[in-house]
Amino acid sequence: MTEIKAEQVKALRDRTGIGMMECKEALQEAGGDMEKAIEILRKKGHARAQDKAERTAADGAVGAYVHATNRIGVLIEVNCETDFVARNEEFKELVKNLAMQVAASNPQYISPEDVPAEVIEREKEIIRAQIQDAKKPPQIIEKIIEGKLGKFFEEVCLLDQPYIRDDKIKVRDLVNSHISKFGENIKVRRFVRFEIGKY
Repeated sequence: MTEIKAEQVKALRDRTGIGMMECKEALQEAGGDMEKAIEILRKKGHARAQDKAERTAADGAVGAYVHATNRIGVLIEVNCETDFVARNEEFKELVKNLAMQVAASNPQYISPEDVPAEVIEREKEIIRAQIQDAKKPPQIIEKIIEGKLGKFFEEVCLLDQPYIRDDKIKVRDLVNSHISKFGENIKVRRFVRFEIGKY
């Protein structure tokens, strides 16, 4: 079996918007060939989400969630393409669940693309300092940094976080499953989280 590298999986996920596990399986099936892997995903019906991701999401809903203790509250804007989907109960449920995710997991950004370069560099510096005593070759050090950076994104990026209601999937996978279901692009546009005593 062809060994699939993490950066290949990430590249395929970036191109298709599909979950890491599906991308890895498709790459293994395709023997590491990127175009063939996209074809495999398309045949399985996964790749439809990426086609939708190019379209403008100009409608949507603002959702609110206030925790039972009244100490944490969230406002979130989630966009879709039509008011037909925006009014759909399942879409509203998605918006509510995303607001609850923000309340529970306190992400700082929507996706890794939104993390400023200087924040990523600072995180890399911290990781390098943590592993500076490890007597490992440079390529292994880079792999460790990449892995730890992935964990960092899981903590601070909403779409990379494990979903609070099913930690086997990422929030990104949850959104993509709704894109496939509704046949429309869905985007988390912005959110704000309030917590008593924290600014």
